[in-house]
Amino acid sequence: MRLSSVLLAALGPISAHALSTAGWTTQSIYQVLTDRFARPDGSTSACSDLRSYCGGTWQGLISKLDYIQNMGFTAVWISPIVKNIEAYTAYGYPYHGYWAQDIYNLNAHFGTAADLKQLSTELHNRGMYLMVDVVVNHFAANTAPANVDYSQFVPFNSASQFHSYCPINFNDDNSVIKCWLGDTTVPLPDVKTEDSGVRSTYNAWIANLTSYYGIDGLRMDTTLEVEKDFWPGFTSAAGCYLVGEIFDGDPSIFPDWLNYIPGTLNYPVYFWLTQAFQSTSGSMTNLLNGINTMKGQMKTLTLGSFLENHDNARFASLTSDIMLDKNAIAFSMLMDGIPIVYQGQEQHFSGASDPNNREALWTSGYATNNDLYPWITKLNQIRTLAIKSDANYVNYQAWPTSPNSNTITLRKGFAGAQIVSIHSNIGASGSSYSVSLTSDYTGFTANQGLTEVMSCTTYTTDGSGTLSVTQGPATQVFFPTAKLSGSSICNGTSGGGSGGGGSTCTTVPVTFNEVVTTTVGQTIKVVGSISALGSWATGSAIALSASKYTSSNPLWTTTINIAPGTTFQYKYINVASNGAVTWESDPNRSYTVPSTCSAVATSDSWR
Repeated sequence: MRLSSVLLAALGPISAHALSTAGWTTQSIYQVLTDRFARPDGSTSACSDLRSYCGGTWQGLISKLDYIQNMGFTAVWISPIVKNIEAYTAYGYPYHGYWAQDIYNLNAHFGTAADLKQLSTELHNRGMYLMVDVVVNHFAANTAPANVDYSQFVPFNSASQFHSYCPINFNDDNSVIKCWLGDTTVPLPDVKTEDSGVRSTYNAWIANLTSYYGIDGLRMDTTLEVEKDFWPGFTSAAGCYLVGEIFDGDPSIFPDWLNYIPGTLNYPVYFWLTQAFQSTSGSMTNLLNGINTMKGQMKTLTLGSFLENHDNARFASLTSDIMLDKNAIAFSMLMDGIPIVYQGQEQHFSGASDPNNREALWTSGYATNNDLYPWITKLNQIRTLAIKSDANYVNYQAWPTSPNSNTITLRKGFAGAQIVSIHSNIGASGSSYSVSLTSDYTGFTANQGLTEVMSCTTYTTDGSGTLSVTQGPATQVFFPTAKLSGSSICNGTSGGGSGGGGSTCTTVPVTFNEVVTTTVGQTIKVVGSISALGSWATGSAIALSASKYTSSNPLWTTTINIAPGTTFQYKYINVASNGAVTWESDPNRSYTVPSTCSAVATSDSWR
């Protein structure tokens, strides 16, 4: 269906839902790469070519909205929706959506206008919001720059509406604005966005697009490559919050950008955060100093905070240590700004460079009982409760400190409803240590009851308000216990244990689930670094049961009772009928048993 600005205006909006910038600061965003999130038929076979279309659609996304909402997200950011070039280029098909040909038509690979409208409606019916990725900087061609056929582009079909070709030089501001991204194989013709006619066309188009589809916010691709004075008019026409991609680690350039566009992705903190947690020798210094510098230069509440996206290597490609990942995720979600989690992050996907960081989510089975899905859910829950408890929570600029070289703490929120979190990069094998935080920093009062919400363990500050804890590999997140009343967090009570990670039970049932295809006579076992898992001796490994095994779901499983708070490493082995042992590949898996008494489970696949 061809949807020009005139036709969109004539059809009228489905409803008015645009959310203000202030409204967006209280949201939590889940980023979807439409082609890789869910197929409409529910199939889960692997994609044979990650540079091609893999079959994800808007209808597929609709079918899996529970998966997103149950993780605590309130908004969904989807890939660009417009028609792209139809060519298998040297870099594959434009499954990602960033190589536009015609902005008045939708990308038919993702669905129809009715499908997109239904997605918007389904989100709004859930009290959720729709963010759409938009590109105004460029179109795309599958030919050398000199041979570009401008007549194929809609609505800008003349060479006069594009800058003349020149390769972009990121050390030259004028070149960044007027030269072309891409290369001479798949060039991205740079739109002359300073032209008044081009601006008028773009403004009319975006005004009608957001209205017709009920779009609540826009993520603006390649914002840095478009002149600043383009954005106020475009923002006004869109009538909603815009978060711009300014792919630059220099925080000094961001304050001025916020005079032109409501928000930006927080790339400076992304770089510092990755540096701090990608290894046990990472430095907290740049993260600590950088955040303190940024909050002194600008209001940071409208920035998008993230650890992963489709343009950068996944965090798990830098380290397999799940504890480092948990700490980094927690920091990115509890710091200033609007949290953004990229699909697959909750499944600990580990793709490095494009296209390997654009995995099909359905290969995970949409598991919810793994390490990170519940972790992210709890982080969203406590942030939401803090906002509900204090309308000014998002306006408090987070205050980091660093008690030692492996630790960074973060206070966010005014006294009474503040979250104080402790993050460590000692990793899964690190030894516990003591941390004390004074009342002057935390804002907690004398003898105040607190709950560490990730483990539901209760604490009480001392007579001077000091919080003293034992810090292990996992992030700890403290919140006033009284404020949990009536919430679903830790049952709205005082938690499941007391002081320093204590618990009312001596063991926790841990179910090991391993999906692996086997043949008759083979047995899957689990072996690990603790005595309950054989202390790495294959002869003492624990056998898994194949009672639930089917050809479509080759599941092996067993349940072992392990002491709460235990951190261990483990692997699966395949034992043949003759006793021959085959180990799965490195690295070792890591797990920490929660300090609560509730049963837990892993969700693993043979590697």
